[in-house]
Amino acid sequence: MASTTFSGPVRSQNGFQTVSIDANTGATTVTSTLGTTTSVTNLTATNLVFTDQNHPTTAAINATATATAAEVATGYITSTSAAPTTITLPTGTLLGAAISATRGTVLDLYIDNTGGASTVTIAVATNGILSTAAADTAGSFGDLTVASGATGLARFTIMFSSATAYVFTRTA
Repeated sequence: MASTTFSGPVRSQNGFQTVSIDANTGATTVTSTLGTTTSVTNLTATNLVFTDQNHPTTAAINATATATAAEVATGYITSTSAAPTTITLPTGTLLGAAISATRGTVLDLYIDNTGGASTVTIAVATNGILSTAAADTAGSFGDLTVASGATGLARFTIMFSSATAYVFTRTA
């Protein structure tokens, strides 16, 4: 198929799709979609990656435990415990395998303790390293505890330095 170049804006009432066609079977696979509610304006950078922060699945951890890789991979963990709770992250090997991590993979992890009655503390496991911000700035963005109640929301960023090792930082 030939390429088409437009000199004005391209408009559609039903969105846009990027597809690939299998050379052997001719089967068409949709590789990306811009839907009718997607809004993209003023992009100047290259190689942008957009992530969906709507978490259709979440995990609940209501007692001190080690989170499974699948629970962390949801990107959103809730806790409604009345007692202090420590959530230990899975090893870098397990988490890396669950999300097919490579060097440079980033995962945001939200901890929601708005329904809890005590603090939640996050701890890292083998092949997880606390960032300098987490180690040096207790009481701020480096803080690894999440208060209960209305202010009990936190975002942590997990950045992989290899397929099996990550750096962990509180970012909000």
